[in-house]
Amino acid sequence: MAVTKVLNIGDCGNGYHGKHLKAAIDYIKNEEKTDGGRLVGGINCQPDFAYDKMKNTKVKFGKIDKRQAYHFIISFEEDNIDDDTAFKITERFAKEYIGDDYEVIFSVHNNTKHKHGHIIFNSVNIKNGKKYRYEKGDWAKYIQPLTNSLCKEYGLSTIDINYDKKEKDERYKEWNTYRDGKFVWKDMVIRDVDSCILQASTYDTFLEMLKEKGYKIKQGKYMAVLMLGMKKYIRLDKIGDEYTRENIIKRIINESIADYKSDKVNSEPKIIYCRFKRYRRAKLTGIQKKYFAKLYRTGKLKKRAYSQAWKYRDEIRKMHKLHEQFSLLSKYGITSITELTEARNVLDDRRKSINREISAVRRAEKAAENLFEAVDVIKELAESENCYVRGDEFFKEEHEKYTQLISEISSQGYTVEEVINLKEYYKSQYVKLRNKLKDVRKELGIADNLIKEENEKPIRQVENKKEERGIDNRDRQPKK
Repeated sequence: MAVTKVLNIGDCGNGYHGKHLKAAIDYIKNEEKTDGGRLVGGINCQPDFAYDKMKNTKVKFGKIDKRQAYHFIISFEEDNIDDDTAFKITERFAKEYIGDDYEVIFSVHNNTKHKHGHIIFNSVNIKNGKKYRYEKGDWAKYIQPLTNSLCKEYGLSTIDINYDKKEKDERYKEWNTYRDGKFVWKDMVIRDVDSCILQASTYDTFLEMLKEKGYKIKQGKYMAVLMLGMKKYIRLDKIGDEYTRENIIKRIINESIADYKSDKVNSEPKIIYCRFKRYRRAKLTGIQKKYFAKLYRTGKLKKRAYSQAWKYRDEIRKMHKLHEQFSLLSKYGITSITELTEARNVLDDRRKSINREISAVRRAEKAAENLFEAVDVIKELAESENCYVRGDEFFKEEHEKYTQLISEISSQGYTVEEVINLKEYYKSQYVKLRNKLKDVRKELGIADNLIKEENEKPIRQVENKKEERGIDNRDRQPKK
């Protein structure tokens, strides 16, 4: 049995109209939920560019505000339905109900107890610019019947929509539950809350992690959360006794990621095929060809000139070189060749001094190498130590090694935190000194080039004078 829930994605304001739409598309494309992106497809758009394509359609027809898109969720209750069947049903629903009039992106999430398909389509028609309109009663008349038909075709159970008037009051509440998809939100909230509990170290960290996942949180007498797309807050204590504030705090202390065991069975490698639609470039019509030929013959249609940047490459290189030379002379206030030579000697002394400092840092780092190696091993054994502290005797050998390394570090007058900070200090000092050395070497090279040019200048002047004298002598020879 599958139930289809209908949601809409609204405007986010003048600053960023499609913010909620982009977030929703990113959510349904999440590789962790879609078997590495295999269970994602699109109609009239490629999944990676779905939001941009929808946005361009809105801009084209001048309808960028108000309702942005619609979001259908098809929830499958059967546990035995496989990923490919769920994907086929979701894809066929998108093609048969929405068709080729809108940009559509769809996917199947297989990371929860019940698989569910997501379909998001643009609110603006790509052909005529009209907006899709959901009418009251469409769910019972068109949407759920199509879902039932597809489920029946694939051998799944269906929901009975045709009912007797006497049963209206009893069935109405059940229909609303299906239509609003409350069980879908509940599964998502449980999954995200459990994930944050496993990873969080404190209750405040747990709240921060929930906010990072996009939840809004109310904390009064009871704790309630609101996820993107939900209409009302959900009280966590109503989900189950293990989700009260007191029990969440206990679970944060007692549970960790090490206790988590994945329910998924390792599957064999598969070849993943990407679904996308190829669009051929439109060919010119006969009249268009004649028109362009006429423009070409009359000279009004010309080829774009090739770039001429290559002609100025040497000049640009010379300009950068002159700028560097001027910056050096200006920085040290150099006005003569003597001052330039003195500045060059100072830079050379500075280079030697920095090299000595780098050597000193390297020696100190080498002396503390045993401490750093011990800390690296301690980090590797940290998870095993946590398991041993909780009572798992299997990690006794790792515990003994862990305590031995802690003792060795303490015997040398350090704590683990101090050794970690010391390693980071040496690393930052080395990077800082290397950057200084790089700058000094660059300035030293510029100074050497300036001195070389100044020394070659008299030779060039003598050669130029000889050439000038040769020209004058040829001019003065009498004509025969």
